[in-house]
This record gives sequence, C-alpha cells and structure tokens, in this order.
Amino acid sequence: MAYDAAGVERAVRDLLVAIGEDPSREGLVDTPARMSRAWAEIVGGLEEDPSVHLQTHFRVEHEEMVLVRDIDFYSVCEHHLLPFYGKAHVAYIPANSTVTGLSKLARLVEGYARRPQVQERLTSQIADALVTKLKPQGACVIIEAEHMCMTMRGVRKPGSWTVTSALRGVMNSPATRQEIMTLVMEGRK
Repeated sequence: MAYDAAGVERAVRDLLVAIGEDPSREGLVDTPARMSRAWAEIVGGLEEDPSVHLQTHFRVEHEEMVLVRDIDFYSVCEHHLLPFYGKAHVAYIPANSTVTGLSKLARLVEGYARRPQVQERLTSQIADALVTKLKPQGACVIIEAEHMCMTMRGVRKPGSWTVTSALRGVMNSPATRQEIMTLVMEGRK
C-alpha cells in the first residue's frame, strides 16, 4: 500500500477536531500538511525492503567480529503511535570472508526503524536480515531505547530504557556473548 499524503492530512484534520481544536486556527492551518510530510519520513521504511542494503558485500580475509556500535535510530510505537528512540549495536562474525560496508548496517537499522514498530520485532528483523543476506557465523543486535509511551503518558517514567537483544549462530556461545557485551558497554559509566 502506498503512502497517501492527502489521506494523512484529512486524518490529522479530523484528529484536531476530535480533540476539540479548530484546524482553521492560525497556528494549526498548515499542521495537517506538515504532519503528512513528517509521517512520510517517519514511516518511509514501509516503502522499502531494508535488507537490500546488505546485497552489497565483498570478500575480505576477516572472520572475526565486526561491530558498529551506537547507531542512533528513531521509530514509532505501533501501539500508541508515539516515538521511541535510542541506540542500536549491530555485530556479526563473517563466514567465507564475506563482509558488507559498515554504513550498510546503519541503513539496515534505519530501514526497519522507519515504520510502526515494537522494539522486540525491530531487534529480530535486523538480526534475521543479517543472517539471511550475509550468512555469517553469527549475528547479534542489541537495542537500547526510551519509549515515549512510557515516559510522557501512562506510567510516566522518564529515563527508563528498554534493552532487547537477538543473538544468532555462534553469538549464542557464552564467550562470544561476553565479548559482544564488553565491546558494547566499553566506555560507558
């Protein structure tokens, strides 16, 4: 299904009326169009298969862990349509000397984050794409995020962070799991 900018504008106008606002008020006149443009960007990952970024790979004589740490991401909770954001840490151990560009890992995170999501699924989708496309010895994704649905409403606990992980292949071994956690946590307070 393609993004319907006019439909989003109508929905935002209806939402403003439903919450008791006047969409013709000076400060709100352009809000439906602005929100439509913003949402097109926020859910832009729905228009792509993020795993295509991993089609670019090459051979390098390296079969040790590759980690891109602290990849900033922003997503939107599919339950409340409120933002959640944080850091993704993506690692894999190449097999057959097959590696991908480091920026491709960030693009993978971005593609899956830019859609209505839950953090658990986001974590698994990134790990599964690595396994499917690169066929590594192992893959690990750790995501740390703050959810606005927990901080600005409901339980109202700002500063609460949710951490999820997905480990595949050799990343499940205790020694490798410890190595990845040490590398991710290194330099933090």
